[in-house]
Amino acid sequence: MDRHRILFVCAGNICRSPLAEGIFKHLAGEAGRTAEFEVDSAGTGGWHQGERPDRRSIAVAANHGIDISDQRARRIEPADFGRFDLILAMDQDNLKNLRKAASADALGKLHLFNALALGSNQDIPDPYYGDRGDFETVYTMLLAGCSMLLPKAGKVPRGS
Repeated sequence: MDRHRILFVCAGNICRSPLAEGIFKHLAGEAGRTAEFEVDSAGTGGWHQGERPDRRSIAVAANHGIDISDQRARRIEPADFGRFDLILAMDQDNLKNLRKAASADALGKLHLFNALALGSNQDIPDPYYGDRGDFETVYTMLLAGCSMLLPKAGKVPRGS
């Protein structure tokens, strides 16, 4: 089976994108579709490389039965643009940074998460400087988006 490869991207890969990765994997597992996907996350910056997700992201995910504590932050690499079918940025700034780094043939793989998942140009806000409630809000937004993305993920033309 040819797997669909999805990469979730935020700034530092410790708040939003690890949550998105964990939520999507969890939903795919519940739907019995784990084998269909290769899912990962990365950051446009390398400030937190090798670190676990933010403790608040880990806690919010755990409260919803999702364990993201084994994830480690990494910076997006040039090879990712060829490896992944979909690269989903959490906000417009990260999408702009991805577009600067991507080769011309990879530009069609880049999407704003909410634009592809929900048909909205709304950013997923960075909760890093917020409180636990901000992380819960982001979780809820990502859950809604991932719930809509899962049925579409196998149908989005690769590199479109």
